[in-house]
Amino acid sequence: MTIRSNPPGALVYVDDYQIGTAPVSHDFVYYGTRKIRLVKDGYETLTVRQPFPLPWYEIFPLDFVSENLIPWEIRDERVVDLSMVPAASLPPDLVVARAEQARRAAGSLPPPAAAVPPPAPAAVQPIPAPPPAVPPLQQYVPQPLPGPAQGLPPPATPSPLPGLQPPPRNAPAQGIPGLGVP
Repeated sequence: MTIRSNPPGALVYVDDYQIGTAPVSHDFVYYGTRKIRLVKDGYETLTVRQPFPLPWYEIFPLDFVSENLIPWEIRDERVVDLSMVPAASLPPDLVVARAEQARRAAGSLPPPAAAVPPPAPAAVQPIPAPPPAVPPLQQYVPQPLPGPAQGLPPPATPSPLPGLQPPPRNAPAQGIPGLGVP
């Protein structure tokens, strides 16, 4: 099917799927009524329900003959020409009024000012006294942990098992090449 628009360059949707910019050709498998929509700036959006009737060679039992006994391929090409209408210019006041009406319907604007009664004057309330001041928190100063510097003995080292030597301190695991450990 080929869809052409007047003026050319409209965006074409078939069954709500965008297929390209007019003029455009697109394959279709099923016959029936298709929804075609054309969209272009400065023009009214055009939506058409276009029927594509079944051709004679696709009617049962003729479809068996046309698909199996005819030695060539039958191509069914449909062309749809659609004309678009330029968009009407609306006065700005009407556009603003429609926008305000849509906002009110959506609940994003308060009702018009004339419908809202003015608030009644409120009685003057005394200002409450401030709450009592809270004393400042004392800052925490960490104390050093007891250790060899305060005269405590160093931690005891475990005695090695007979025949085994303890590993040197901060030494990597043995058997890793390149770390200086045999």
